[in-house]
Amino acid sequence: MKQRDIYTLALSDKVILVTGGTTGIGRATAHLLASLGARVFITGRHQEQLEETLRDGKTIYPDAMLSGIASDLSSEEGIERVFQAMESEFGTIDILVNNAALSANSAAEGNYKEWSYILNTNLLGYIACANAAISRMKTKKGGQIVNVGSMSAEIRETGSSVYVATKSGIQGFTAALRKELNPDQIKVTLIEPGAVNTDMQPGSGEERQEKVDAMEMLDACDIAEAIAFCLSRPSHCDIVSMQIRPLKQII
Repeated sequence: MKQRDIYTLALSDKVILVTGGTTGIGRATAHLLASLGARVFITGRHQEQLEETLRDGKTIYPDAMLSGIASDLSSEEGIERVFQAMESEFGTIDILVNNAALSANSAAEGNYKEWSYILNTNLLGYIACANAAISRMKTKKGGQIVNVGSMSAEIRETGSSVYVATKSGIQGFTAALRKELNPDQIKVTLIEPGAVNTDMQPGSGEERQEKVDAMEMLDACDIAEAIAFCLSRPSHCDIVSMQIRPLKQII
């Protein structure tokens, strides 16, 4: 059986929520999963990006079951709105891809209000979305949560201590959550990419593409493929964590 057939068999008709699904890794993941027959619901903060992602996905894959709403996941109300809209459109969630995140710099920069928004989005948003998904998955006696972290949690580069704090938090949160949900047959996977060609990276699109060509940066599709692989494993097989870096990124 071809790999794509394995993916389709595992993912067809699954209800999947992809947060941060309008750009970068989330967008690539949403398009790929929808192409494999999943019912994919996405959310992002900006309506224009949402409409573009939905339009492009349906243009490439006319039969794709792809929908979503614009919402801010830094608030409880924003998260509740997403889950209600998803259930109205597709039904109860099977898979959550926690991906919505913002870039952040050093704790020597910024202010309390800015840090609070970053933490609410990058860490509390993951926890709250997981909570909303878990309550629904337990009634189904199964499901999977994929938390997209970052190898920044390992590298801990200077000038990004606030971002590193959130990604380190996701790393620990995922490890503990996996143990908590194991008795309920809910899988929990951590994906930690290295440098990826997204808007979160510095430089112009052309400069980032040069790094992709030089094998110093990944394409968002590389991470989407890794997520699809993790989601398509048989029930007895649990991908605990996966770190993915460009071949020539020195880490």
